[in-house]
Amino acid sequence: MLIRTGDTVEVITGADRGTRSRVIQIDRIKGKALVENVNRVYKHVRRSQKHPQGGRLSKEMPVQISNLMYICQSCDAKTRLGARYLSDGTKERFCKKCGNGAGEIAPPHAAYATTT
Repeated sequence: MLIRTGDTVEVITGADRGTRSRVIQIDRIKGKALVENVNRVYKHVRRSQKHPQGGRLSKEMPVQISNLMYICQSCDAKTRLGARYLSDGTKERFCKKCGNGAGEIAPPHAAYATTT
């Protein structure tokens, strides 16, 4: 899973299809992501000190990561992400459409550095 917190994604299936928003949180074990203003549900809350008004609270619920596509900042298109090693041995994410880097995954590692 190459999608990270803070990435801009678009929902590709479901009720919120076509919505572009930012990833708030990722649960890698369950394979789900919490996305701003996507998959909103009502939670009925009893009156209490924490919620003196009570009633219905609207909150986001997690979405399967397979239902999201990354939005590249440089080409502004829905795309898949790949991983590659740079010449100094740093592992990075990259856009499969335009080839631009999308952030570092791992620090430099001497075994993956190319010597030319």
